[in-house]
Amino acid sequence: MKIVSKAATKKTPRKKAAEPLSAAVGEAPAELDVEQFRRRLMVWYRKHARKLPWRGIHDAYATWLSEIMLQQTRVAAVQVRYVEFLKQYPTLQDLAAADEREVLTLWSGLGYYRRARMLHRAAQFVVRELGGQLPSTAAELRTLPGVGDYTAAAIASIAFGESIAVVDGNVERVLLRVVGEPEDKTAAARAQVARVAQTLVPPTGKGRGRAKGKGPKANRPGDHNQAMMELGATICVPRGPLCLQCPVVEFCRTRGEHVTVKREKQHVRRAAYLLAVRTRDARVEVLLEQRAQEASLMAGMFELPPLPLDAVDGHSPVLRVRHAITDTNYAVEVYAESEDEPGVAGLLREVPANAADLHWASAQRLHVLPLTGLARKVLVRMGVMKLG
Repeated sequence: MKIVSKAATKKTPRKKAAEPLSAAVGEAPAELDVEQFRRRLMVWYRKHARKLPWRGIHDAYATWLSEIMLQQTRVAAVQVRYVEFLKQYPTLQDLAAADEREVLTLWSGLGYYRRARMLHRAAQFVVRELGGQLPSTAAELRTLPGVGDYTAAAIASIAFGESIAVVDGNVERVLLRVVGEPEDKTAAARAQVARVAQTLVPPTGKGRGRAKGKGPKANRPGDHNQAMMELGATICVPRGPLCLQCPVVEFCRTRGEHVTVKREKQHVRRAAYLLAVRTRDARVEVLLEQRAQEASLMAGMFELPPLPLDAVDGHSPVLRVRHAITDTNYAVEVYAESEDEPGVAGLLREVPANAADLHWASAQRLHVLPLTGLARKVLVRMGVMKLG
């Protein structure tokens, strides 16, 4: 397949950006008209894009926040937390001045807490070293803590109109299907996909960056990137793509699912936790364990005290839940006192944590503690904690 631009059909020299697509990913039977691809994609996007709180904004900090939150997290889970986070920290300066523990508390339930820590540290860096101004190019943004190539490109294009491609899993899937290539996880293959994506990104118009505030059609690169991600998320989905609804189906060589690498089966691991609740002075308290500050995962967060599996033999859990962390799916069992159990005193003695790491927390103040996502889930389901 060859990429051609509108200019390529005239007698003027072909622009460098309109190089053959086959040079990057292999041959295909038709030519891809870049201008038509962009135009049809944008017409569809403006009509069908989901209404999300981070779209149509003119605030680089808010765009940055949304991109960090959306990493490996479902859109539905991010929407409410995104709005709450901006209410608490409406500016980059507000975030930089916040206590890390408060930031983690607001992040509770989104998982991957290192993102929150890096976001906080990056905000402090920007205030301390850059005069409070977020960098406007992808190259400069990559120097911030926790900002990689994808996030830098997303912020630079969406917030500042830089003509740089944003390639996430959704965009990669769209491009592989368009050019008719199977999935390939090698670095060379990813680089090829990135080159194709860059070819499709429209140039930045003079003075047309989103940061200039020129209206909904001003930021061509940012809107294009969001449209590509939206297409992959809602139409060109992994299983059963909705090809008949696709605005660029005529340019697609695959028109359906493409060959993918067989996924490794997710590991399932059994885990047990103690739910110990008591009443003191008419106040309900729950026992929590604070993870070590140097822990590699969820450092400093509060969770229900873990129990050794051999300690729960002969006991019946009051709750079973599934909970995924990175590539592991946990089969979680929660043990607590009930009418059928003699009490938790015996199990409490089985908790391996040091006494200094165990804390009785008021149920009314759980919402201000940086709880792990699993602890939050269990406490809500058991009626100990209320949302909102």
